[in-house]
Amino acid sequence: MILVTVGSHMAFDRLVRTVDEWARERSRDDLFAQIGPGEFTPRHMEWSRFLDPAELAERMAQATLIIAHAGMGTIISALELGKPILVLPRREDLLETRSDHQFATARQLQAQGRVHAAFDEKDLRSMLDRAEPFTAPARITALASEDLISTVRDFIEVDVYRRRGTG
Repeated sequence: MILVTVGSHMAFDRLVRTVDEWARERSRDDLFAQIGPGEFTPRHMEWSRFLDPAELAERMAQATLIIAHAGMGTIISALELGKPILVLPRREDLLETRSDHQFATARQLQAQGRVHAAFDEKDLRSMLDRAEPFTAPARITALASEDLISTVRDFIEVDVYRRRGTG
């Protein structure tokens, strides 16, 4: 099952419409979309405006691919599950978001091999046509690594000693 999710705060009709058209053209019946508060309603895939957190987590766990905006909450959830995720960043010029920060997120995480990224609708369709099955990234854990914790602890301790004049 392919899961499309746009998050719960903002509409992303461009993503939903593109995937819905792709599903129709390819006669796909294995998609489910969480579409949020948008105006466009899919005709070629099952959908719900919103999912409670438990249902979203269950659908993500069952998905063979997650298609989403480049929001960190969705990306982190996919990475924790070891699920391949294809992101389409929201665009400021289309009033889908207040800045183009999702482009930077998508580029950086794509360079790290963490996400597959499409940067427009044509690119999204092309990636869906040629890249199934998508490769899954290495799973991440919900907890920080011991190395990171140790580094932050050392930094804080050195800074505290410096402020006290004891280090």
